[in-house]
Amino acid sequence: MSENLSELLGRKGLDTNLFDQLGRLARPEGTPAEEELARLAEEFLIGKANIFGTASFYDFLKPENKGKQVYVCNGSACECAGTQPGVLKKLGTAFSPEQIGHMTCLGRCHENAAFHYKGRNYSGADIDHLHALVEGIPPDGGDTYYVAASHEPVLTRPFTNLDTHYKPWLEVLGKDAETTLEEIKASQLRGRGGAGFPMGLKLEFCRKAPGEVKFIICNADEGDPGAYSDRYLLEQRPHSVLFGMLVSGYVTGANHGIVYIRAEYPEAVQRVQEAIEALKGAGLVGEDIRGSGFNFEFKVIQAQGSYICGEETALINSIEGQRPEVRVRPPYPAQRGLFNKPTVVNNVETLAALHFIVSQGGAAWKALGTERSSGTKLVCLDSYFSRPGVYEVVMGTPMKEVVDHLGQGFRKPVKALQIGGPLGGVVPVGKLPELTLDFESFSSAGFLLGHASVVCIPESYPMMRYIEHLFDFAAYESCGKCFPCRLGTKRGHELAQKALQGGYAIDRTLFDDLLTTLEQGSLCAHGGGIPLPIRNIVRYFEPELQSYFT
Repeated sequence: MSENLSELLGRKGLDTNLFDQLGRLARPEGTPAEEELARLAEEFLIGKANIFGTASFYDFLKPENKGKQVYVCNGSACECAGTQPGVLKKLGTAFSPEQIGHMTCLGRCHENAAFHYKGRNYSGADIDHLHALVEGIPPDGGDTYYVAASHEPVLTRPFTNLDTHYKPWLEVLGKDAETTLEEIKASQLRGRGGAGFPMGLKLEFCRKAPGEVKFIICNADEGDPGAYSDRYLLEQRPHSVLFGMLVSGYVTGANHGIVYIRAEYPEAVQRVQEAIEALKGAGLVGEDIRGSGFNFEFKVIQAQGSYICGEETALINSIEGQRPEVRVRPPYPAQRGLFNKPTVVNNVETLAALHFIVSQGGAAWKALGTERSSGTKLVCLDSYFSRPGVYEVVMGTPMKEVVDHLGQGFRKPVKALQIGGPLGGVVPVGKLPELTLDFESFSSAGFLLGHASVVCIPESYPMMRYIEHLFDFAAYESCGKCFPCRLGTKRGHELAQKALQGGYAIDRTLFDDLLTTLEQGSLCAHGGGIPLPIRNIVRYFEPELQSYFT
């Protein structure tokens, strides 16, 4: 049935995208009116149940969102920082409880106390100026964080100008696409969104797939609490990302590029759209670009609040206007993706790396990093570091150097780091000297590099409470398609809650069985990945957890 829906939803093309229309209809009240949903169901020939199912899934489309005026961040970094109870209390002086919603995460992990009001994000001391903000007086200053590189900058290089930046793009247009693809493959660039799949292979699969219509999708749904490197690139280096999409389109034969940006990053939506307009004005995108015969068009789609859309097939369903449920693979998106057409989905940082590879050659990127983890990686350090910010680090750099030199150590006692988002491993600080920043080091030690976001768990924060927090997040954000994830994450949350409330001890065998079922039975990495940090916590913090288990 979903394949048939994909065909129906693709009839009108991207310009009259159903998901876009749902978002626009939700803006005035926080949720689309029922009569508008019924009208869209008839217009797109998909039935009321399908469109109501879609609208009821997303945080910022569902009926419960009606009347919400302000949203507080409940991501792991803000949770561990302990700032959000104070934020909620101050928001309560200007808004009723019914007007206050939540967002996860706002990407303000470097200073916390994050909240969203009228299409803008705020953090740090901004909450102290709430009443002035409500009256229309914005706070002084703005969102600032430290950006640096451990070496000669690659992804963090300053932007020059359109002509200079896109000169390599015009050179690519004068070459055979296969030549550029071979350079990308030679670089051994691996996806930076978490899975680490070789980008060159993904592009090659799509290039070889039959079909006149193909799509390049930038997965800018950076939902991992603790991560804000994609936000940095979208807001401060958008042309690096757009360049990567243009090159990807050329080597695969795709003429459509979609930048899917999470709703929690409103400033990024604006900056990327401005960058696209600049490209149009310079004749670097559109029909027959600079007489090359190659056509490419961009479209920005703003998400509506769902962590699972970071999974590529759920993201594809979302763009189509379906519920963002994970698809069974095969077929893979490179063969059958958006509207059943060959599609490549890559994350922001992966696409941004192509400028260096195209300009300097695949060998230059491969020369950075380790044998199997080439190039550089952006790392996000949260507010527990003395110098929080975004750091570009050569793969293979010791983690102690990242923590002690770049981040300049911790400003308060920390007992563990969750690296790689809520599905990433929980690393005790004592294990840091054994790790280097690359896929293999983390994997062999039983952790996960993932997005390389770092959330510090302070000495004062109970690890059982963190287990409960992770299960709560996983249960809330599950797409619900497979039973192990939908039920297992909820059962895990209930067990942790009962243990924290006292008078109940979790059966260790039952708990292990639950984690194994999630790992082996879940359809995607959401349910399959959440046991990793839980197992890390149980293994390394057993003395602290003894009273909660039989």
